Amino acid sequence: MAKAITGLIAKAPGLIKSVTEYSTPRLNTFWHYAKVELTPPGPGDIPKITQGMSNLVASAKSGAWKNVSVKEAWLNTLITAEIAFWFFVGECIGKGSIVGYKV
Repeated sequence: MAKAITGLIAKAPGLIKSVTEYSTPRLNTFWHYAKVELTPPGPGDIPKITQGMSNLVASAKSGAWKNVSVKEAWLNTLITAEIAFWFFVGECIGKGSIVGYKV
């Protein structure tokens, strides 16, 4: 048992170096995209959002939603599911538990 612990302690600097070398480029990529994708909308994004909503309403009225490909429909479904999941995760974080509200 003592030899195993001693061997693990001896290998620790090499393991830490390997983990650092492996994870650094991946974390840099993650942070690059997180800064872009996970920021809340700013004042400059409001016109784009209103334009997108008006386009959505116009396509719903004209029936253009019937002419999307299966790939586009599946992508829209996945985006809707992602938004719903983030909503429910936010609800769980906000109420402080997974089950029910404290009343």
